[in-house]
Amino acid sequence: MKAMIRKDHEPPAVAIMGWRYHHMGIPTDKPRPGERYLEHLKVYVSGFETSPYGIEWMRFDPDCPVSELIRTTPHIAIEVDNLDVEIRGKELLGPVSEPSEGVRVAMMVDNGAPVELVEFRRGFPKSAE
Repeated sequence: MKAMIRKDHEPPAVAIMGWRYHHMGIPTDKPRPGERYLEHLKVYVSGFETSPYGIEWMRFDPDCPVSELIRTTPHIAIEVDNLDVEIRGKELLGPVSEPSEGVRVAMMVDNGAPVELVEFRRGFPKSAE
């Protein structure tokens, strides 16, 4: 795929495609106040519920199956309307997953960095991962 080239004053592609910022995930190895354990993913998450900017801290169990890139590099999460359409032709870091009911996510790589695409299924309220 040909890389998009834009000028400094032009918006990123997410603005043009109608995607919406959801959160920023930051890996940590230190327990944080208010952590919630997502047993099926083997990850602890915290901060999203109280951050006006969508900052989410992520702490991984040693046997957590996610990519090393996700475990070591902050990622941005973007809400999309149709995950299946948006991941076509993208380099995924694993299979599409469902971190919670009504939420589907795919982790991909862009310019060497992890990017999470999030889809909230119709009929389910939007909530944190």
